[in-house]
Amino acid sequence: MAETAKYAPINGATLYTDMKVHLSVVKTKRTVAFAYGFVFVFIVVTTFLAFSPSPNPSSPWFTNIFSLSKQEGNGGGTYRSSVFSNFFTKSSHHVGDVSGGDVVVPRSSKKNKIEQPHLDKVSPIGQKAQNNDKVGVLEKPLNSSVLSNQESSVLKNDTQSRDFDDKVGILKANESSIEGTKFAAATVNQTQSKDFDKKVGILKANESSIEGPRSAASVNQSQSKNFNDKVGILKGPKYSSEEKSANGKGEKGVVEKEASSLVNEEINGKFFEKKRDEDLVKSLLNCDFFDGNWVTDESYPLYKPGSCSLIDEQFNCFLNDRPDSGYLKMKWKPKACSLPRLNATHMLELLRGKRLAFVGDSLNRNMWESLICILKNSVKDQKKVYEEFGRHHFRTEASYSFIFEEYKCRVEFFVSPFLVQQWEVSDKKGGKKETLRLDLIGESADKYKGADIIVFNTGHWWTHEKTSLGKGYYQEGSHVHDELNVLEAFRRALTTWGRWVDAHINPRKTFALFRGYSPTHFSGGQWNSGGACDSETEPIKNDTYLTPYPSKMTVLESVFKGMKTQVSYLNITRMTDYRKDGHPSIYRKPNLTDKERRSQWRYQDCSHWCLPGVPDAWNELLYAELLVRQHQKQQEKMS
Repeated sequence: MAETAKYAPINGATLYTDMKVHLSVVKTKRTVAFAYGFVFVFIVVTTFLAFSPSPNPSSPWFTNIFSLSKQEGNGGGTYRSSVFSNFFTKSSHHVGDVSGGDVVVPRSSKKNKIEQPHLDKVSPIGQKAQNNDKVGVLEKPLNSSVLSNQESSVLKNDTQSRDFDDKVGILKANESSIEGTKFAAATVNQTQSKDFDKKVGILKANESSIEGPRSAASVNQSQSKNFNDKVGILKGPKYSSEEKSANGKGEKGVVEKEASSLVNEEINGKFFEKKRDEDLVKSLLNCDFFDGNWVTDESYPLYKPGSCSLIDEQFNCFLNDRPDSGYLKMKWKPKACSLPRLNATHMLELLRGKRLAFVGDSLNRNMWESLICILKNSVKDQKKVYEEFGRHHFRTEASYSFIFEEYKCRVEFFVSPFLVQQWEVSDKKGGKKETLRLDLIGESADKYKGADIIVFNTGHWWTHEKTSLGKGYYQEGSHVHDELNVLEAFRRALTTWGRWVDAHINPRKTFALFRGYSPTHFSGGQWNSGGACDSETEPIKNDTYLTPYPSKMTVLESVFKGMKTQVSYLNITRMTDYRKDGHPSIYRKPNLTDKERRSQWRYQDCSHWCLPGVPDAWNELLYAELLVRQHQKQQEKMS
């Protein structure tokens, strides 16, 4: 290629024939004077050019005139220029094919004088410029780059010339072969111009189709003093992710690309996360949450034992020095689906601006305290979680309300062990006698009926002596039954509750749930007759040891069928029956000796649950129910 550049055709003739003509002149006597004159003029012009300013002023004058300046291209090609280019600016130029087509270069209609006192060093993207490589003045015909299933780059260097009175020179990079998946960077240096009043030529490189990564392209723009008309357009290969931006701020372009990539990854991540969550919720729609078994999971419990000061002393087995810890590591696993781990932050988002109320007996208080601890543990500013009236003990008042200020939600508990009203009547001796009004809903109902989510429960107190005997205790209207079967009394009480729900609960606003009966595990007697469970450290593994399904829960299910309002049933009875190891038993108070704990005067608690413990699993079921309800409401809106 170097030879081609050196002996390029000039005015349609070869260098040989041109020199032959000049030599023939010397042979004639008439032209001797002309020859001497020519030599003299040549020496003067050569001397002038040798010491005139050049784009590379540090180079020797001899090199500027006779030697060829060399610039390596990205693909290994060279660009050569000699003094002859200054004499033969009007030489015909042959433009090669680019990707099989000719490149048409419009020329300026006026003579342009281009001055460029200084050119910066240029290096392709991804390569460092050599310290001694400087860009020389280049003015040669364009040679095409071969693109074979790959994108080549375009290198354009505008030239300096005092006597550039005709058409603007055009430089296009030499042919360069690209192997493998390496692609050259395209670099364009645009020059300054004092009188740039007309249109700049347009160079449009043909695009080619490639297989593999895209090449990088970089455009370095220079200033123009009089840029009054239209700017030439450069259209090159498509940029890769490592390209430099057209304004020359390459690093900013890369950063923006990387930022865009991160945003896209985050969007895609959120998309797939949302898709995964949707698939998870769909798997819960037809899943029986309550048919499963307990498995050991080392990632449990949901909050660190001893970390929640809100737990009642009698439930805080860890701080009461219970020695074993297996009961803390159990997770409920349904057979038909995977129950999602309770995400406290997400659950608070589901509760944002809402009221969640637990209504029932001390087992619902057990569940309420569990949820308060789970949710509170996820809040960064603990001062923004507090009981409405600043209370820290939750056994003496009729109701409690925890406020999560950041989420503007409340999680409340209303004491109502029977769901119907406890009453008093006068006895024959003029005194007062306790009764249970089976026909009146609990007196706190007006306070919780406006809640967005209500979790009801009853059952534990229906096993006590008064309710079990049913003599002179149950009342309807002004009539006190001399004797009424406890199961029938239970059915009448729940029927009253069901009618109240139908009359006062709007299912479009309020999500009503009923948590089922929680079995006890007294061995050798009841709570007040020597019953114990302190030796239990593992769940029941054989179903034959489970207690029969409580008849009271069968009554509850029959009441559900007669109601207009749909109530979600958290049927935790069987799953809880496995957990004979989860009760406080003798670990109800701290700092007691083993003898003091086992004293015959101290009752064991085999009905409530240690926290952390079993009620955490109930709350995971509640969380799953909320996810399903949210999905159903979204589907209703879409339809």
